This record gives sequence, C-alpha cells and structure tokens, in this order.
Amino acid sequence: MGRRYRNRRRSQPQQQRPEPREDAADGDAKRDKSGWEGGYPEIIKENKLFEHYYQELKIVPEGEWEQFMQALREPLPATLRITGYKCHAKEILHCLKNKYFKELEDLVVDGQKVEVPQPLSWYPEELAWHTNLSRKILRKSPQLEKFHQFLVSETESGNISRQEAVSMIPPLLLNVQPHHKILDMCAAPGSKTAQLIEMLHADMNVSFPEGFVIANDVDNKRCYLLVHQAKRLSSPCIMVVNHDASSIPRLQIDMDGKKEILFYDRILCDVPCSGDGTMRKNIDVWKKWTTLNSLQLHGLQLRIATRGVEQLAEGGRMVYSTCSLNPIEDEAVIASLLEKSEGALELADVSSELPGLKWMPGITEWKVMTKDGQWFADWKDVPQSRHTQIRPTMFPPKCQENLKKMKLERCLRILPHHQNTGGFFVAVLVKKSSMPWNKRQPKLQRKSPMHTGEGAESNSSVSVKMSASTPTETSLTASAETGGRPVTETEGNETMQKSQNLESDINKKDGVCGPPPSKKMKLFGFKEDPFVFIPEDDPLFPPIQNFYALAPSFPKMNLLTRTQEGKKRQLYMVSKELRNVLLNNSERMKVINTGIKVWSRNNDGEQFGCAFRLAQEGIYTLYPFINSRIIVVCIEDIKILLTQENPFFSKFSSETHRQAKDMAKGSIVLKYEPDAQKPDTLQCPIVLCGWRGKTSIRAFVPKNERLHYLRMMGVEVFREKRKEESTNKLEESQTIAKQSDKEMDMECKTKELVNSDSQMEDELDELMQEPLENSLDETESKMENDKPQNSKNQTQC
Repeated sequence: MGRRYRNRRRSQPQQQRPEPREDAADGDAKRDKSGWEGGYPEIIKENKLFEHYYQELKIVPEGEWEQFMQALREPLPATLRITGYKCHAKEILHCLKNKYFKELEDLVVDGQKVEVPQPLSWYPEELAWHTNLSRKILRKSPQLEKFHQFLVSETESGNISRQEAVSMIPPLLLNVQPHHKILDMCAAPGSKTAQLIEMLHADMNVSFPEGFVIANDVDNKRCYLLVHQAKRLSSPCIMVVNHDASSIPRLQIDMDGKKEILFYDRILCDVPCSGDGTMRKNIDVWKKWTTLNSLQLHGLQLRIATRGVEQLAEGGRMVYSTCSLNPIEDEAVIASLLEKSEGALELADVSSELPGLKWMPGITEWKVMTKDGQWFADWKDVPQSRHTQIRPTMFPPKCQENLKKMKLERCLRILPHHQNTGGFFVAVLVKKSSMPWNKRQPKLQRKSPMHTGEGAESNSSVSVKMSASTPTETSLTASAETGGRPVTETEGNETMQKSQNLESDINKKDGVCGPPPSKKMKLFGFKEDPFVFIPEDDPLFPPIQNFYALAPSFPKMNLLTRTQEGKKRQLYMVSKELRNVLLNNSERMKVINTGIKVWSRNNDGEQFGCAFRLAQEGIYTLYPFINSRIIVVCIEDIKILLTQENPFFSKFSSETHRQAKDMAKGSIVLKYEPDAQKPDTLQCPIVLCGWRGKTSIRAFVPKNERLHYLRMMGVEVFREKRKEESTNKLEESQTIAKQSDKEMDMECKTKELVNSDSQMEDELDELMQEPLENSLDETESKMENDKPQNSKNQTQC
C-alpha cells in the first residue's frame, strides 16, 4: 500500500503539489516552505507585552534590564546534584573531581576549549554542579562521551540527579530533620521529593528514620513518574498519593490507641504556575506568555497554600515556591495568606541560610494588568465586567501598617542574570498559632523516643487528640476570598464518631489497606493493588527469620504485599510511621505506591530452607537486622563478583573461599568493609545481594549499580567500540557460558525469574539480568565478564 502511494506521488506532475499562496504573508510562506523541507520555524525570543509588563513592575534593578533579557535568551546550563544521604556521595564527588573533570581541563573540541563544570557556590558540601556542555558536544570526543556515559549510568542508579539549580532551593530552606513528617503537595516529577528523602536519611546508620515523606500530585500519570524517581533512592519512608492538592484529605494516625489527626512538621508547596521563569529551557513560553495565565492560576495557588497551612503543625515550616516572576502568583498569594491568618503565620528571615545565593527581596507594590494591556492599581477601579477575572486578593493590602508588618521583603526572587539560572520565587512561612477559622491546633512538641529497633534519638510528633469536648480542626476548601468559621461542638462530635466508625472498619480488614471504594471517592487512572500487611502468625515469616537469623528487633509487622490471594511473590517494607498512616486512612486517600522491596520469591529456594531471596533494592534497609549468611569480601572479590556472572570459589580470596565453603546454598549477603590503612582504596562500605551455588557465588545486582561500584573502585567501564576487543570478549564469554551452564544445571535451576507485581519491578529485574556490556581497561581485561547472548540454558534471577 505504501509503495503504491509513493509511486503515484512520483508520477504526479510537479505543479500539482501545493505551493505557498502568492497573497500569503511572509511568515506564512516561510512556514509552508519549511514544512515541505521537514523543518520548523524558529521561535523568536521576543514578547513585547512581557517586556512592557515587567518593566512597569520594576522587579529588575535599575540598569540591569538588558542583562536580564539577554540571560533569558541564552540556553540554561545543565546542573547535576549528587545524592547526599548515601554513603557513596563523597566517593562519587571524588571520582568526578579527580577523574572526569580533570580530563576536561585541557580539552579542545571544534577549536573551542571545553568549560569545566563548576560547583554551585550556595549548595552545601559541593554536592551540586553546573555545566554549559550540550548533548551535541558531549558526543564529539571520547573523553566527553565517557563523561556522558558516567552521568547517564549514575543517574539511573540514583546516585546523581539532573535538576535545575533554582529547583534545589525550596527543600534546602525547609530545614528538614530525620524525625520530621513531611508533605510534598505538588510533587511530580519528583526532583525536590528526592532531596527531601535524602535529608530524612542523613544518618545512614538508621534504617528507619522516624519521619516520612507523603508526596502528592493531582495528575495520575505524573504520579508514576514520581514513583520512578523515588524508587531510585530505596527508602521505606516515602508514600506517593494521588489527590487535588487544594482539597487533600486530612489524615489520622493511631497514638496509644487513640485517634489523632496528623499534622506535618514540614510542607513543600511548589504550586502550578505560569512558568515565565523557565523561558531559558521552555522556549514556547516566549510566544504563549500573557498575563491571563497568572490571573487564572492565582485562585488555585491561594487555595493550595491555604490547604497547606491548615495541615501545618504549630511551629512548623512551609515553603511556598513558583517558577514564575509574576507578583500576582507570588507576593499577592503570600500577602493574602498572611492577611487572612491574622498573625498565625509569619514570613521567616532566611537571608543567611544559603550563603552565596544571590536574590532580590520581595516587592510591596504592584499593579494588575489584563491580557489586552489595561492596568488596575486598586480593586475599586476594576469594572464589574472584570470581577470574574480579577479578584481583590490580587492587589497589595490597602493598610500600609499591615503591609509593613507582613515583611514581604523576606520573600526571595531569583533573577536569571545574577547567577546564570532560571527565574524563581520562594517564601518561607512559619506557623505561630492556629488559623483563626480553626477551633484548636496542635503544638510542635518533643516526645520520648519511639521504639523503632534502631535506638533512635528524640522524636518530634505532632498531633491533636480527639474527644467530645475537643472538636477537630476542619479543613477549608472554600475559595481564598471567603473566610472560614469555627467548628461547632456538634460537628466535632460528628467527626469523632466518623473516626470511630473508620477504626472499626479497619480492624475488620486485618491489616489490609485497599484502594478507596469508588462510591466514596472518584478514582482516576489505574486501580491500585491493595496493601496487605503480614499478620504476626503468618507461617510465611518464620522460615525467613530462621534462614537469615533476623534480630529480635526486626519490625516484621511492617512487612506487606500487594496481593490478597495466591502466593505472595514480593515482600515490601515500610517504616512503622507509614504503616500507621496506611492502616488508618485507606478510606481517605488513594495510595499509588509505598514501601521498598526486600524479598522476592524463589520457588526452588524452599529446598534450601527459604523460599525468598534478598532483593538488592532493600538490602541497606535489611542488613542491620541480618545475623547469618553474610560473607565478608575484599575489594578484589568485589571486582570479580561485578565483572563475572558465576565465578567459581577458586577465583576468590582464601578467606572468602573459607567462609563460603561451609555455608548452605541459597541467598547470601556480600559485605565489603573499607580499610582505613589503605586510603587509596574505596573508603565506603558496600553491601550486595548474592547467591551461594554449589561451586560458585553470584551477585544479584542491577547493571547500573554494578557500573557504579566498579567506577568507585577505579575500574574503567567506558564502552569502547573496537571490533577486535568485541571478538575477544565474545570468545571469552562463550567459554564462561559453557562452564556456567554446567554449574546452573547442577543447581537445579534455583534462580528462576521472579514475576514482579508491577511494571516498574519488571524493569528492575530485567536490569539485573543484563550483561555487563562495558569493557574494562587492560588491567581488568583478563577477567571473564559479560554474560553471552547465546547461552540458552543459563537460568536467570
């Protein structure tokens, strides 16, 4: 069909093809011509209305307008962030500075000297860097391509995140501590959420921080992107939910047998905005920009911020941020929120919290402009016909004394030309007392440590006890222009009764947290599998406990699965605080994902004493509780495990051979401890999942994690494209394949492919099977590596 059509097209006279109209405008003619040539018209980075609007508002210091506009027209530099909570962060930084960046110092591409990446001066511990290297340039020399491969691989394994510089600011200003309960109201795509998770895990010796992050987004599809981002960090303290942020439900928790309302210590309120601060990367904004966008978003932004401060604990901190420079979306929202709070909120002075960051103070005077360029300085000047488009909360407060008390100059506006970034706005709010429309509000108070099994330090818990004489704080979902009213005692009693009924319903479920019923809550997107906690008397757990000699402090009540019937294929784990939230709110919220995978079923594993093997995703969470089946290996053993699929015992050190010799077959833990007396070697511990076969040991580690660990040990893993090397590697691989096939047949195919409960887990398991395709340097080339593609009988994990 396609061939006949093409032949007919060729046989048609040339003049029958469409030609640009003679009376068309020049732009139309160019567009038609470019369409036939397969190109697109270049977007002109000009918008007269935009320039007129911001020149009139004077948000740019006098004399800097040309620099401001010039910066907006230049491409945004790429920025990367090293994940700070992992113990490998310092090793990655050392690898970047002393290997990859040094190779770029004297590099010249196409006659131009390559600019070496530089650290962001205001980000702590040099964990964030920016570079002007484009993707096109990255592929023009072997050194740059090697650097690009490093970035891609480390990003996929969660050790590096690509994130815009100004986007890193809000989480830093939240001042998160490991015991904080955090709500991220508009979280997708998840870069800021990842920062929050890192801060919870500041102490890697604590497997289960007492705090947690609840990450919410209204878009169901974007929630799955959020899940993907969060999974890279392997934390049991993250939950992804799907709700409208302006009416996100109030959650309950169980404290000593009593229902209490959950209030958050920290809230990140990064609201949807017009995005004119992103012009450097989203060039469509140039032609689409109009003041109408801000006017339409203002009400939603104010409702989301209002809902946020309602759920904030007394003494807690909320960061409001936008990637817009428009005061209608920025100062107007904050001023309205402060005005209606009647002193319950105040702007925090954070001017000294990020030394090195350049910013402009918030403004106290602004006007409102319609999309056709008409200005209004006061609400009383707005005609009746415009009242649905322009609202009184968009204007500065009339009372100058109240305006002065608000201290709007404490807001931060980041301009692109000051530090070669995007545009951004941040305001940090602290809650001093309950909101005036609420009857009662909990206080941020210190409690005795919770029993988490890790000897956690003092914890901050925020809650309010419910009783007939103590009405609960009700939520306001009304628009920001209308006020609220106190809760009556009758309403408080009704709320308490509903809570008691909910508690009764949950007890009947025996730890099953299913998705909310459609009759009570309208669901969007996919229907989620239930969250089923493992009962104490479940016969599934004792063999696991005995096989791995789990410590008595192991929190087995925090284990869950995603299936109610049939065999449990995967076991996940959450912190006990998130378990509390899940059990008490299954009817209130739509949970997309939570927990970290710690065990996977291996059907043939029962003959070795345990039907579940360890999962690399959760090994750092599990390891502190495992007292058996641990083999301590040296750095040379780690290299062998990561570059060969099924190395025999004889290839390992004598000490490793001795430990493995007397151990029964099955899943094992491989632990590397750094040697302080050898500073040139890897100085961070490594924990890997493995399998002890009859005559060999195998590491069950995803491909990108393998590459990560090898880089940290100084092994070159750049993929060379040389034909001779490829041939030699293939011959080596075929030899290994024959040995491996014999080995695996003797083991009765104990390592079957485990079906995952979700598509994302399928992808992770796929990664675990992929061969190590990257060639090593000459010193490592003698090792057998790369699982061959033609090994049909080789079983997979």
